[in-house]
Amino acid sequence: MLIFPAIDIYEGKAVRLYQGDYQEMTVYSENPVSVAEDFKKAGASCIHLVDLEGAKSGTTPNLPVIAAIAEKSGLFTEVGGGIRSMETVQKYLNAGIGRVILGTAAVTDPGFLKEAVTAYADRIAVGIDLKDGYAAIRGWTEKSAYTAMEFAGKMRDIGVKTLIVTDISRDGAMRGTNTGLYEELKARFDLQIIASGGVSDLQDIRKLKAAGLSGAIIGKAYYTGALDLKEALKEAGETAEERESLLPSGGDS
Repeated sequence: MLIFPAIDIYEGKAVRLYQGDYQEMTVYSENPVSVAEDFKKAGASCIHLVDLEGAKSGTTPNLPVIAAIAEKSGLFTEVGGGIRSMETVQKYLNAGIGRVILGTAAVTDPGFLKEAVTAYADRIAVGIDLKDGYAAIRGWTEKSAYTAMEFAGKMRDIGVKTLIVTDISRDGAMRGTNTGLYEELKARFDLQIIASGGVSDLQDIRKLKAAGLSGAIIGKAYYTGALDLKEALKEAGETAEERESLLPSGGDS
């Protein structure tokens, strides 16, 4: 299983939110590039980035720092937050980003999602952020009408291969991950499922690996020191085959 240490970016800084609340923000570093380089030193092969300003506005205010992270760290980089047009997708891919994550747009604009998947195949992932059992949009500020299973089914039918699933109630709360949710998704859908939210200790990683997940995102647990990244990587047992799977196999480059 792959481990994706995360950096949430706001005004060029590495921050964390508590359960998606922009009023509950902690700044962990003024230099996200340095944080990413620390991930690489620990042995990480990939990184998960979110532009928190972009998630609300649909713009790319942190593109320069995100591009710098990808270039200077050399890690496989996936990015989400406000990606709602082909122009934005192309901006990120042209800046050296390995995979872009569509969230709000996957719910509100299925035509755009289909176009992106057709053009870029597995360089497109979809993030499903769950609030009270429903997919949330616009930076977690609104709930859609889709349950987790309904949404996952729609994504599979469109041709999406990778789902990044966040239980907002667990995000930043250090209460453990929602293993049951991920087990059900994995059992029902032949998709690459990446867990996000609440991964707090090595036991969470063991459970997710046993459930057959493709990856797990680590955020607050790393920044607070509750989870050592080297130990997490060892527990996950990343394989060369898994790392190679991050290389795009279809679509335009």
